[in-house]
Amino acid sequence: MAIEESDMDLADPDSEPFVEVDPTGRYGRYKELLGAGAVKKVYRGFDQEEGIEVAWNQVKLSKFSDDQVMINRLFSEVRLLKKLKNKNIIMLYAVFENTAHNTLNFITEVCTSGNLREYRKKHRHVSLKALKKWSRQILRGLEYLHTSEPCIIHRDLNCSNVFVNGNTGQVKIGDLGLATIVGKSHVAHTILGTPEFMAPELYDEDYTESVDIYAFGMCVLEMVTMEIPYSECDNVARIYKKVTGGVRPDCLKKVKDPEVMAFIEKCLAQPRVRPSATELLADPFFDCLVDDDDNEEE
Repeated sequence: MAIEESDMDLADPDSEPFVEVDPTGRYGRYKELLGAGAVKKVYRGFDQEEGIEVAWNQVKLSKFSDDQVMINRLFSEVRLLKKLKNKNIIMLYAVFENTAHNTLNFITEVCTSGNLREYRKKHRHVSLKALKKWSRQILRGLEYLHTSEPCIIHRDLNCSNVFVNGNTGQVKIGDLGLATIVGKSHVAHTILGTPEFMAPELYDEDYTESVDIYAFGMCVLEMVTMEIPYSECDNVARIYKKVTGGVRPDCLKKVKDPEVMAFIEKCLAQPRVRPSATELLADPFFDCLVDDDDNEEE
């Protein structure tokens, strides 16, 4: 829904410290910045109807006035998010365009502890059981995407795109801006993603949802070693050479637990033998976990 500047009146500074409100008056944006990327800024917001904090995502469309592809991608992310309903996927509440300020704004749920990469860095002493709980929740989110009709491939899964509610241990997949919907063939094209987490076949522009499983394996590797895969490479070209040549990242040598190593290798296997999210959820790797021991919100 497009709105004019007159619809975005600032709230009374004596009553609410909002710097912006949505057209309905339900959501307010604070100055506090939760995160910023190349495409959007994320501010702390508040849902006055439900009394909960939210994430106010804002994109300055003027930045991409000459890049219609990027603008189309942004709008497709919003359309995609609106359709998704799963406890391990970030939920979208509202979306609106401010034509006066030329911004796209969308309100999503906020995870209290930020992304998984930073959360893991803050908490260096975490049990393998906890890492398995996080991993299982990521897989549940992937299973939901991959078994949707049509199938949805994330294409840019990494630990900075996974978010954590530290008080409950709940993990959610976010940043679906590079996601693609594929038909019955489950085959997608185009090269997009984060090089360190991209499966070899992604570079060949002929791949399926199993590229997300490869990226998930790299996420598990990062969680275990607290090191971003291929950090020994100082440029994208060297990462590409190693990935396409089947050379594993150096940090894999730091994995000492044979069970963990075997699980990661399953995820990084060749596409024809790489297990699905559903198959991995049934893997003995998770046998030590029971549903009532998960502290995950339903």
